[in-house]
Amino acid sequence: MSTVNHCEAPGLMPLEKAVDAILAAVVAISETESISLHSVNKRVLADDVVSAINVPPADNSAMDGYALRSEDLSKAENLELIGSTLAGSPFQGKVNAGQCVRIMTGGVIPQGADCVMMQENAIADGKNIRFLETCEQGNNVRKAGEDITQGQVVVTKGTCLTPAHLALIASVGQIKVEVVRQLTVGLISTGDELTLPGQTLIPGAIYESNSYALAAKLHNLNLKVNNYGIVKDDLASLREVFKRADNECDLVISCGGVSVGEADFVKDILAEAGQINFWKVAIKPGKPFAFGRLSQAWFCGLPGNPVSSYVTFEQLVMPLLRKLSGQNITTKKAPYFIAKAANLVRKRPGRADFQRAYFYRDDNGQLWVKSQGNQGSGVMSSLTNANCYLLLTQEQGDVSTGQELKILPFSNIYTD
Repeated sequence: MSTVNHCEAPGLMPLEKAVDAILAAVVAISETESISLHSVNKRVLADDVVSAINVPPADNSAMDGYALRSEDLSKAENLELIGSTLAGSPFQGKVNAGQCVRIMTGGVIPQGADCVMMQENAIADGKNIRFLETCEQGNNVRKAGEDITQGQVVVTKGTCLTPAHLALIASVGQIKVEVVRQLTVGLISTGDELTLPGQTLIPGAIYESNSYALAAKLHNLNLKVNNYGIVKDDLASLREVFKRADNECDLVISCGGVSVGEADFVKDILAEAGQINFWKVAIKPGKPFAFGRLSQAWFCGLPGNPVSSYVTFEQLVMPLLRKLSGQNITTKKAPYFIAKAANLVRKRPGRADFQRAYFYRDDNGQLWVKSQGNQGSGVMSSLTNANCYLLLTQEQGDVSTGQELKILPFSNIYTD
């Protein structure tokens, strides 16, 4: 009995090859702008950030205590207190033999001192300070430049900035950074059956929901979103909207209309407007997917089914957005965990399957995962009731209870 590799069927492209093809085609935008740190979260850095200072700028204390000369405690237990230094108010004199200075965390180490004794190991009697232990040179001292040295690259070009990056850039005194200009993404929903939420459904109609999820994901990436709403299955109307979106956006995303139905006019318009490669990607859910270029904007055609639209956005559109925005593209795979199947997982060989599932740990610390019951591409509750994907390879078949498999927690995606 022969085995058919459905992934190699004509027109059915393996997921990794599809992503590679997208990344090979897309060119990052080159326009940049200089803006304040207050507004650059999740923006992409256009130039390296180089520190003009040492951080910390001077040797300072890692704790509350007394700054002194380490050699003095090998000769005497008692030292004379000659002053104090606080963070922002350095001691102006010099610590000589037999002397010490009261110091607070972050206070600059006074001239002459080379260590800090924590206050718990000292007993104060007026200006006479008795020390209970010796102190070695460098103890409890944070050296100048210990974190960052002057001239050091602290954040590299192509980094998608996070709150931690903003704190790091602020710590070297920089208030503005050069970032890649914000991407504009257009959303188009197609289909005569679609109705806006809040309106009355007529027989045969459904509420349009894909744009709400996609717009939220795009806003989470700090991208501009142009929502062109619902466009009926009419060639002239679709042509007009696509032309407008092409002129106004860097990327145009449509939901629906890239299948094989007689009323799927999107592919006809795309054939007129630009160069399009239509794919049936070896991914479940989400086989119907299109990628290409209009006259000015890039284009992704997502399936109309809600879960298919959601999954293909994460797996195929997200890499495109990273490349287009100028982010450093790494070859690292998405982080995953190994869990044991808590139930039988049904899977036919032929497509990479992103099944929705729920993972948990038992009392012994073992990680388990349970596949959601209905994996239909239109069952959005399979996502809202799950906390991870089962990562099932193209060749994989059924997975028995107790077998190990890979899971991808949703948090790894939602925080992108």
